[in-house]
Amino acid sequence: MTAAHVTLCFLLRDGVDGEHVLLGTKKTGFGRGKVVGVGGHVEPGETALQAVCREVMEEISVVVEAADLIPAGIIDFVFPARPEWNMYTTVYLTRAWVGEPSESDEIAPEWFPVSKLPVERMWADAEHWLPAMISGQRIAVRVDLAADNESVAEVHTIDWVGTD
Repeated sequence: MTAAHVTLCFLLRDGVDGEHVLLGTKKTGFGRGKVVGVGGHVEPGETALQAVCREVMEEISVVVEAADLIPAGIIDFVFPARPEWNMYTTVYLTRAWVGEPSESDEIAPEWFPVSKLPVERMWADAEHWLPAMISGQRIAVRVDLAADNESVAEVHTIDWVGTD
């Protein structure tokens, strides 16, 4: 079974108390109730860059340009108990966009200080890779989830030099 290709985009800005990242509470579907990054599935015929630009517009009503996206890494999410949930994720960062992030039917966006990520409300794996990617490390990550499909069984990280 092949993993679904998905994207994530993390908007970054400076605040009075340091750097902030835009995350959102998922209101529907997979991960409902969790704080997540903005993004979604790559549709047939789309590149990851095209998909992430579309998803950001659909989910938070801001425009990001492909030229302003910084490839941060890739993540393979492996769900041994539910292989149909496996995901291959391309992650981007950006400091440039047009518009003010706003709530959609799918996500309620909120700015968080990078130094105080709401890890207790996120998927358990996020703390293993998100701070590193935000800080500029380019990494490839494999996250093996436990049988409960929530807990992290193992995380493997290597430097990443790819472009997708």
